[in-house]
Amino acid sequence: MRIDPAGRAGPTRGQAAGKGWRRTSRGFYLPARYDADSPEQRIVEAAVTLGPDDAVTGWAALRWLGGVGFDGVDLGGEVPVPLLTIGHRIDPPPGAFVTAERRQSEDRRRIDGLMVTHPLRSVCFEMRYAASLVEAVKIFDLAAYSDLVSRNQAAHYVRRLTAWTGVGQCRDAIVLGNENTWSPMETEMRLLWRRIGLVAVVSNHPVFDAAGNHIGTPDLLDLEHGAVGEYDGALHLQGRQRAKDIRRESAFRRVGLEYVTMVAADRHDPTDFFQRTLDACRRATGGTTDRWTITPPPWWTPTTTVAARRRLTAAQEEKYLHPRAS
Repeated sequence: MRIDPAGRAGPTRGQAAGKGWRRTSRGFYLPARYDADSPEQRIVEAAVTLGPDDAVTGWAALRWLGGVGFDGVDLGGEVPVPLLTIGHRIDPPPGAFVTAERRQSEDRRRIDGLMVTHPLRSVCFEMRYAASLVEAVKIFDLAAYSDLVSRNQAAHYVRRLTAWTGVGQCRDAIVLGNENTWSPMETEMRLLWRRIGLVAVVSNHPVFDAAGNHIGTPDLLDLEHGAVGEYDGALHLQGRQRAKDIRRESAFRRVGLEYVTMVAADRHDPTDFFQRTLDACRRATGGTTDRWTITPPPWWTPTTTVAARRRLTAAQEEKYLHPRAS
């Protein structure tokens, strides 16, 4: 709210100076009981300064559109909210920054009262300015996980960004991206496998036995050699989950698939992980055999692509996509 001398549509000047209100940006105040800790609150407080032709973009737009994992936080702390404006004509509030890159009218849309850039514009912005190619691929994977963008859509969109800052990294990230990665650690593991030549890899793809029974859905599966890759975070060290993991590993091994696990320490020095992976590939029985396949039986509902997930009904989404978060 702006200051209102009558105290009806906003605080009086005296009230605004007291403990009951806090200043969010130049000329705007909010009751102090509303804290700014949530990403959504940070976004709306930054967006109130926008003009009629402006929009929230980048991670903040993806978050507002429902993107999972776009929390506005990195190792350095909170990431500023990016605001797309015409000619840097606004004074951004604390915790926000302005970009004035050119845009077209279709790049914007109003969602729940807030003007944001199209998910393709938003994800390409983040990928172009990501600190590294690996981080850019993580961004694409997260956006695709939430079905905000597909690889084909992103590849088509990026063609219009000729000579834009970071567009080469954006293109490369789209090529390396995956539409069915469930966590950033899986992205890192997949890209590490690529460094040692494992490129025929699918993510979170269900595996079936010869009778069409579902064996399991591994984080990664190398189709050339028949190696299964799993990332074990802290959750996997707990008793019940650990027992479940052991049973699943045995089920994969029974049909000739070899198992390799990545842990947090492998992120800093992957040498041993590389060796474990190569050893697993040598032990494996090779690609699809009469003992296992990734071709689902007719009754199976596929969810491994953005297009397939977008075709699901609300009931199917609850049934088939909910396990991804568990």
